[in-house]
Amino acid sequence: MGALVADTLVHAPLAHWAQSRAQVVALDDGQTQLTFSELYEKVQQEVTALQQQHAPATVFVDAQQSILAQMVHFLAIISSGRCAAVSDPDWPASVRQTVQDTFSQDPATPSAPTPTSPFYIGFTSGSTGTPKGFRRHHQSWTESLRVCLDTFGPDAASCVLAPGRFSHSLFLFGMVLGLWSGAGVVVQERFSAPRMMDTLRSGRTPCLVAVPSQLLLMLEIAARRKVAPIEGLRLILISGARWMRDRTTALQALFPNARIVEFYGASETSFMAWMDADASAPPQAVGKPFSNVDIDIRAPKSSEGTGQIYVRSPMLFMDYVGAPTDHTAAVRDGDWLSVRDMGYLDEQGFLCLVGRENRMLVTQGKNLFPEELEAVLMAQLGVQHASVHGIPDPIRGQQVVAVVQLDLTEPLPTAQQLSEACRAQLASYKVPKRFLMCSQWPLTASGKTDHLAVAKVLACLPPLL
Repeated sequence: MGALVADTLVHAPLAHWAQSRAQVVALDDGQTQLTFSELYEKVQQEVTALQQQHAPATVFVDAQQSILAQMVHFLAIISSGRCAAVSDPDWPASVRQTVQDTFSQDPATPSAPTPTSPFYIGFTSGSTGTPKGFRRHHQSWTESLRVCLDTFGPDAASCVLAPGRFSHSLFLFGMVLGLWSGAGVVVQERFSAPRMMDTLRSGRTPCLVAVPSQLLLMLEIAARRKVAPIEGLRLILISGARWMRDRTTALQALFPNARIVEFYGASETSFMAWMDADASAPPQAVGKPFSNVDIDIRAPKSSEGTGQIYVRSPMLFMDYVGAPTDHTAAVRDGDWLSVRDMGYLDEQGFLCLVGRENRMLVTQGKNLFPEELEAVLMAQLGVQHASVHGIPDPIRGQQVVAVVQLDLTEPLPTAQQLSEACRAQLASYKVPKRFLMCSQWPLTASGKTDHLAVAKVLACLPPLL
């Protein structure tokens, strides 16, 4: 592999690799392959079309196309100096139209892009119901790509398996990482854990980018099928949700040569902190800051060091676009930004995450972060998912209620057993007063628990006895 191209535009290395690694496969979806030369040629053809059409300054990538076609379109849009908007294919038509109507359709003739030109708009859910766009400039991602390669070394510069949607910023980043490094990327049109293991066993993709739910499903299938260890995987990058570190041993057994890394970040911040997925690490730890990241905990004196997490780095987003901002929006203070996560720095320098400001409950006059309680519940045998809520209580302010989905393949816990497990690890005011069951667990498009959807059906859920 040659030296990486030092450039400040996300698409810039493509022209270099099209010359120096022309016949190397850049994109592979299991059905179709594009070499770097073929990819570059297709991108340039679409750039010409965009210029001839005087396409608007922001162009939506067609979410109904294949991932390969979406990537070609994405690279063409940003190469032309425009900004690529990447939407969720599952949006209802009315939502899609509402979002698209917030962007100008006027013809544009943009100048050549610069490091601070906007190149990408992704979307995240807000409390208003309309997806909220977050806008990135080139430098915020080129800095993310560089620090990823600097931190994780040659294995991060190898061919990447990114088995998720183009609309999920984690997987889009993984795809771009493989193209940026010149090693290529393998994608899946629809996620399949067995096909993911087949790809990894082939040895073509030493680097895997994944969310925890994908890894857990793969472990479940591997155990059921008695899959032999897969030795070609060298690096697993985990993000998107908290990794259950008690499963690290099983994951390491399946991939004995892989370094297992979890990192913490957000759509608005990119990377913030990272750590090796060590089961002995503090349970709330999410890692130490990346080399180009500063962390500041802004804490009231009474909170024993827990406060709102602020970050300063060259990887921060530009601004929100589209839907009006709400109480979930990031907060800026000069060069610093907070996504309203709450946490603290421990004595070893680990950033420890306790929850989101907007999910915090107040019970018996004390603050409770549902995420802490959910982590305890999901560590119990027989609990697959957990969602913690507060309902009005004239005495306590809010009564703590836990909703769980049970794993029917394991011994099922009782409400008393879960209560005792919580009491053994948490202060008494954090122990749920009621446990409810939900068999059809709602998930967001990115695979996380949809806590708002759970809250809407609380009154209809049966109790766990």
